[in-house]
Amino acid sequence: MPSTPVSSRVPIVSAVLRSMQDAFSLAKKPKVEVEVSVRDASSHSTYPFPVPQLPPSVADALGFAPAVEGKAIHDQPDLDLLYFQPYIAKDIEKDLFEFLRQELFFYRVEYRIKRGSVETQITTPRYTTVFGVDETSRFSSTDGSVLDSKTNKPVPKDRYKAQPRPLPGCLDALRIVTEGSTSETYNFCLVNYYANGSDSISYHSDDERFLGPNPAIASFSLGAKRDFLMKHKPAPPSATNPPEEGKPLKLPLASGDMILMRGPTQSNWLHSIPKRKGGESEKGRINITFRKAITRGGTDNYYNYNVGTGGVFRWNPEREEMMPWSPTVHTEETELA
Repeated sequence: MPSTPVSSRVPIVSAVLRSMQDAFSLAKKPKVEVEVSVRDASSHSTYPFPVPQLPPSVADALGFAPAVEGKAIHDQPDLDLLYFQPYIAKDIEKDLFEFLRQELFFYRVEYRIKRGSVETQITTPRYTTVFGVDETSRFSSTDGSVLDSKTNKPVPKDRYKAQPRPLPGCLDALRIVTEGSTSETYNFCLVNYYANGSDSISYHSDDERFLGPNPAIASFSLGAKRDFLMKHKPAPPSATNPPEEGKPLKLPLASGDMILMRGPTQSNWLHSIPKRKGGESEKGRINITFRKAITRGGTDNYYNYNVGTGGVFRWNPEREEMMPWSPTVHTEETELA
């Protein structure tokens, strides 16, 4: 049988490929529809400057998250994790990291702690920012003002020590996707920026009463890979029959990874991001955590320790570092540009 000339086969092959691509695109629909406004940035009276919406390419890709299914880790006492490697697809994680580092505002919070008669001044060893309000209140959909959840009336001015602020659209889009894939709801978003290997967070657990029993914490990593350490809380000295303690864990969180801590994890385990020297740790890392605060105490706590009373910082791409920001400096830079 005579063979078909190559020149004749090319159109046929191309048509078949197009047909396959069309079928694939029809089958591959977003898991979550993320609505993106290309017109308006997110603004609020508490924002030092507006925060742009996600680039459409990033927002569209987020609709297909998670990139892979999460791996359940519950082979140790009181441990319940879901580990996504990655959650955010590799083709957008860098763009999302650079966008958030450039467009969000951060703080370097200072506070005092007192142990007995000794008072110590603490400077948070990372940049922080926070958005949200506990479930006794909600934000108005028109102007972002804070309303009582039950009465829908404006909350008294003295309800909170600091004025809560809603999530900007870029973070709210990620919240919506995260809720869809974790079957949890969240009303707070905490963002940490680790400038280099010297920035860290010591061992702690998110077990405050204002989070309720068995809270779910969804923790995202973007940028530099950093070790995420976990260890079981020690039994109190008074315990007559101390529970079995698990072995320490070290999870190398890469850009785009997400770890969901849930169930009894926070009540029984501690976690940290230790200092590291050299290598990838010297590059910047963003950590985003979603959580749900039940009572007013959560709102006061999060704004006190993640905003405080210090100045605003913003990423300076020319100097490649976080720099103090002010409206005057921002206006002068804009005019020069």
